[in-house]
Amino acid sequence: MRMTDLADAVLLSRSGVTRLVDRLERGGLVSRERSDEDGRGVMAVLTHRGLERLQLAANTHLSGISRHFVSVVGNGELDLLARTCARLADGDE
Repeated sequence: MRMTDLADAVLLSRSGVTRLVDRLERGGLVSRERSDEDGRGVMAVLTHRGLERLQLAANTHLSGISRHFVSVVGNGELDLLARTCARLADGDE
């Protein structure tokens, strides 16, 4: 992902994303590459090690959501929550 797009997606300043990517790069989780589109932009690219770490984190996250949220909320409540979230995402009032 382009660094500027990444900054927008994670709601950080460009300098904040730069510092974050610096740390991730030192950890071997991402690399920086020049953009193929124009050669001026810089892309943050997930490495193989970064993908493995992301998959592990995703499994841990989903397990926690299931254990602490889904198991507590009934199906009818989940349906209502899903509809409410969809309306919020669409900007409906």
